[in-house]
Amino acid sequence: MLKGFVFDLDGVITDTARFHYQAWAKIAKDELGITINPSVNEQLKGVSRMDSLNVILRFGNQENRYTESQKAQFATEKNDYYISLISHMTPSDILPGMKQFLDDIKAGGYGISLASASKNAPRILTGLGLTDYFDAIVDPATLHRGKPDPEIFARGAALLKIAPSEAVGLEDAVAGIQAIKAAGEFAVGIGDPKLLHQADLNFTTTADVALPKIVDAFMAAHPVQ
Repeated sequence: MLKGFVFDLDGVITDTARFHYQAWAKIAKDELGITINPSVNEQLKGVSRMDSLNVILRFGNQENRYTESQKAQFATEKNDYYISLISHMTPSDILPGMKQFLDDIKAGGYGISLASASKNAPRILTGLGLTDYFDAIVDPATLHRGKPDPEIFARGAALLKIAPSEAVGLEDAVAGIQAIKAAGEFAVGIGDPKLLHQADLNFTTTADVALPKIVDAFMAAHPVQ
């Protein structure tokens, strides 16, 4: 029986990739004298803050120029600027269809939790005006392993006090889909179905996501004995 939904944030509910790019581009240019481009940005997606900085330094042939302490400072400056950017997020930054989808889930009486690796997720939800939709938010600081490990999605279901088999996880990344499946949950992929082929159900865009389709697919995968 379907009882709850466990959401990833970035690429599912909103898109903060452009803010990460703006912040890294500013630090790269102002502090390092490096001008990054969209191809570099592609290498930064889903990568930790320090690993992202190292990608930029390699791109600018500066990987051995700075101490670990200096690099930590650059990373901190980037995060501070990123936070200043996301502080201006509003409900207009919710991806198409997601507000209605959340309304439908709430109306259906399902639990909703957030399973984002971003420590800024609560701040982002506040800006989007969506905090009240979520019954629980996984604290990434309490996790031992990142995606594709199932820990974050397993925790998302546990916080809703439901079994993994009673949960649907939503993701836009391959590692996220793998994490959902490893947790024993029903996986909904949002994006290229060829890339997210391990998902149980795919929607090409957030605007296509529909609760009745998910419920039907979930029930078909969990026939009543």
